[in-house]
Amino acid sequence: MQRTQVAIVGAGPSGLLLGQLLAKSGIANVVIEQRSADYVLGRIRAGVLEQTCTDLLRAAGVHARMDAEGLPHDGVCLAFGGRLERIDLHGLTGKRVTVYGQTEVTRDLMDARRSAGLSTVYEADEVAVHDFLDGSAPRVSWLKDGQRHELQADFIAGCDGFHGVCRASVPAEKISLHEKVYPFGWLGLLSDTPPVHEELIYVHHERGFALCSQRSTTRSRYYVQCSLDDKVENWSDEAFWHELRLRLPAEVADKLVTGPSLEKSIAPLRSFVAEPLQFGRLFLVGDAGHIVPPTGAKGLNLAASDVGYLWQALEGFYAGRAGEVDHYSQRALARIWKAERFSWSMTTLLHKFPDNGTFGTKMQLAELDYLFSSQAAMTAVAENYVGLPM
Repeated sequence: MQRTQVAIVGAGPSGLLLGQLLAKSGIANVVIEQRSADYVLGRIRAGVLEQTCTDLLRAAGVHARMDAEGLPHDGVCLAFGGRLERIDLHGLTGKRVTVYGQTEVTRDLMDARRSAGLSTVYEADEVAVHDFLDGSAPRVSWLKDGQRHELQADFIAGCDGFHGVCRASVPAEKISLHEKVYPFGWLGLLSDTPPVHEELIYVHHERGFALCSQRSTTRSRYYVQCSLDDKVENWSDEAFWHELRLRLPAEVADKLVTGPSLEKSIAPLRSFVAEPLQFGRLFLVGDAGHIVPPTGAKGLNLAASDVGYLWQALEGFYAGRAGEVDHYSQRALARIWKAERFSWSMTTLLHKFPDNGTFGTKMQLAELDYLFSSQAAMTAVAENYVGLPM
């Protein structure tokens, strides 16, 4: 049987970032991933990074390409009622966000782990976690190339996502689940076209929400709200661009550059939190413990702050402060619930809800109008958007 200090289940950005930070602290770790490295890299995800996230990437030593290619954004725009309004993130908070795709973050972390010679197992079948509730020697087992493998560790970090094995292995009576499923999804399109605007634009429109985002100065990511029973096959590129134009203010729509899609997909929206996040020697990290609708740009950033809290806790444990690991769940959840609130509020404010009626729409427009008439209200949004302190 193999032995390590921390077994990390999941080689997405949270698992790889945790592994890199632990290695920097001299804490041995092994990452076990069900999928192939190419599959992990092929997942299209968000790319708005809070300063907390970029600080952790720098601490892990994987910031060179992010600093060279990432796009610092000092503001964010909201469009409604034909208006385009800007929130000055940096002016109101002294902080900014960085646009740098999650795929690129993952690639940087993979490269760093490979260069450091750290152990990663990809394409591990039948991954299971054992003896984490009561014992001091939890195990992870998996099947690869027809052979059964076991890894014994001091701790297991469950970084394996919403559908992963780690949360599913916790007895139902020991965990509480809180969930809200939204009655719509996002149809997203990725294209090698210049962004329509230098900053992100969140759109409230009578036809539904839209978002103009970007990955670089030459690659754009756009979204439109759609029904949950919609199909990607129903949307040609031309139909998508036409619908997006209808939802944008005229001054923005006139600047939209269209082109063939590199990828189109529909993502459902949900808010979800599991409590607690620690079960004996097993910790849930990132999407394994919580999901936010992408409206608040918090998914990857929350995963990174979980990693930061767990890294600090495990550093404390191996430095002789054993009790620090028992505070991980409480510390992480305090920040998670605030980010859940912000993501829920942005989703509620900007989307078209089937049952809201005209009164609900008028309330959304009144709230948006108030937001841009009050520096205090804009500051509150800016503080949450750039990320609350850890």
